[in-house]
Amino acid sequence: MAQSFVFSSESVGEGHPDKVADLISDSVLDACLAQDRNSRVACETLVKSNQVVVAGEITTAAKLNYEQIIRAAIRDIGYVNDDDVFHADKIFVQNLLTRQSPDISQGVDARKAKGKKTAEQGAGDQGLMFGYACKETPELMPAPIMFAHRLGRGLTKIRKSGRVKWLRPDAKSQVSIRYENGKPVEVVNVVISTQHTADVSHDEICNFLIKNLVKQVIPARLLSKKTEYLINPTGRFVVGGPEGDSGLTGRKIIVDTYGGWGRHGGGAFSGKDPSKVDRSAAYMCRWVAKNIVAAGLATRVELQVAYAIGHPKPVSVYVDTQGTGAVSDEKIARAVNRVFSFKPADIVSELRLLQPIYRKTTNYGHFGKAGLPWEQTNKAAALRAAL
Repeated sequence: MAQSFVFSSESVGEGHPDKVADLISDSVLDACLAQDRNSRVACETLVKSNQVVVAGEITTAAKLNYEQIIRAAIRDIGYVNDDDVFHADKIFVQNLLTRQSPDISQGVDARKAKGKKTAEQGAGDQGLMFGYACKETPELMPAPIMFAHRLGRGLTKIRKSGRVKWLRPDAKSQVSIRYENGKPVEVVNVVISTQHTADVSHDEICNFLIKNLVKQVIPARLLSKKTEYLINPTGRFVVGGPEGDSGLTGRKIIVDTYGGWGRHGGGAFSGKDPSKVDRSAAYMCRWVAKNIVAAGLATRVELQVAYAIGHPKPVSVYVDTQGTGAVSDEKIARAVNRVFSFKPADIVSELRLLQPIYRKTTNYGHFGKAGLPWEQTNKAAALRAAL
């Protein structure tokens, strides 16, 4: 690894079109699980102009008013202004949801089926998932993505407080950090683009956000006279949200994970129930990685697992401490497999994933948030003992 380099990560606000779509999909999932914990949900959303299209496969005993759920999610984000083309009470909804394919269902269900090798619950699809943890922040996450998320959360808090009237829901943030000998030492630049009303000046936006957001969120020791602030660098951001751009569920997978620092298997999270290992196994990998670092077995670690559809066990489990391990990666991998079960049914049970908790994950990253079950470090002692 280079001794000196700059690494950047971005985040997006809850009013970003892709995140609007993600929140709608996760709101539908939570509504299903609140009534029927055995719901099978794969809900995808498209938003553009004043249109919302939901599509996918849902099998549930829940009785839902999908249009009501969708409008409530949009209202929570803040698209309720008189001049919003995309408005909670004015959008048109097209529902293209159908039931889950029985061919997929028999692979996932914990029962025998012709051609299926076991009667155990199998993975909902093939694929590979990654988890990552490091000691750069208290959350054991990479610093660039955590600072970008903190900026986004702070901006939303200011907007929803009503402190200033010119902020609107669509927003993005980005932080570039210089590393020396593997440690973050300096913020090189900060980028914030926020939607605003037409009556506010660019200078007012810049001055307010640098003083009341950036310098409140990023530690002073990481800022310097050389730090560059790029606030609404196009000069104007009045047209935003689904009016300005289309949004799709699952299009912000790097924002959702590690900001590009850890690798990604390619599967999105939002709108999927935990029988889909794209979501549940990625959460599992984060849990394991975080416990490895918390146990003092490495200062950073990446974990990969892979699955075959319908099969109850992962086809591979790989641990890479990137040269920071207290013992060999092979020994850590053996300890991991003694302490944790990567079977889909066990992941769902251990992390208590059949709860309506998924709206909490949608915005500002699925990792690094207190209170989520995969953010616990409750297996650190067991890992040390297993070694």
